Amino acid sequence: MPRRRRLILNIVLILMCAPAPALAGPPYTTDDPETVDYRNGEFYVASQVGHDETGWTGTGPHFEVNYGVLPNVQLHLIAPLVFVLPADDQGSGRYGYGDTEVGVKVRFVKETEWVPMVGVFPILELPSGDSKNGLGSGNVQTFLPVWLQKSFGPWTTYGGGGYWFNPGTGNKDYWFVGWQVQRQILGGLTAGMEVFHTTPKEEHGDSETRFNVGLVMDFTEHQHLLFSAGRGIQGGSNDFQGYLAYQLTFGPNK
Repeated sequence: MPRRRRLILNIVLILMCAPAPALAGPPYTTDDPETVDYRNGEFYVASQVGHDETGWTGTGPHFEVNYGVLPNVQLHLIAPLVFVLPADDQGSGRYGYGDTEVGVKVRFVKETEWVPMVGVFPILELPSGDSKNGLGSGNVQTFLPVWLQKSFGPWTTYGGGGYWFNPGTGNKDYWFVGWQVQRQILGGLTAGMEVFHTTPKEEHGDSETRFNVGLVMDFTEHQHLLFSAGRGIQGGSNDFQGYLAYQLTFGPNK
């Protein structure tokens, strides 16, 4: 085990010492202020899963589209198929269409040598899933965040946070804050890490702090594989979360 730990530490140090250009957004929970270029787009086929003492939940898969409708303005859509696999003593599994996510990202400050990039990304979670079977929230949820990003030579870091309006019986509105840092290695491989925190989402609930480590692999200029995994480190009962996606970029600037 000590040898394995030393090997992992050496790999992490190598990843942190390689040069890199900027890359932001998925596969991380923390977002960024960078918008898709005007008349360009991104398409993802992805799955996001989580496990705790109650069982497994996630998307299998979800489809995400981002499109630059105007300079510095991006439209956003996620259409998910979701599943619930309870622990053995907590009922049967369910699968179906979940809550639809729509949003608009607006970048209003571009990055300069001394000023970070800044943007907002309001999001609506529309109650299109079957809430009676645990496949949706049954209410419109709203997220109002502010994101910042800055590059320092080979390093790129971004983060921020915002407020979730979370209606429903037993629910509480809550804050989300997160920060991420990353570098590119081996030309087409980018490694990063994030830490994020939420205040209680439910009455008598706990605050939670989690982390993810992630990789982005560039197969071609237009095709990419994205992966992240992590777990809770404070509060709650989360012991694993993961994300895997194929990304296709398109448009006249791609």
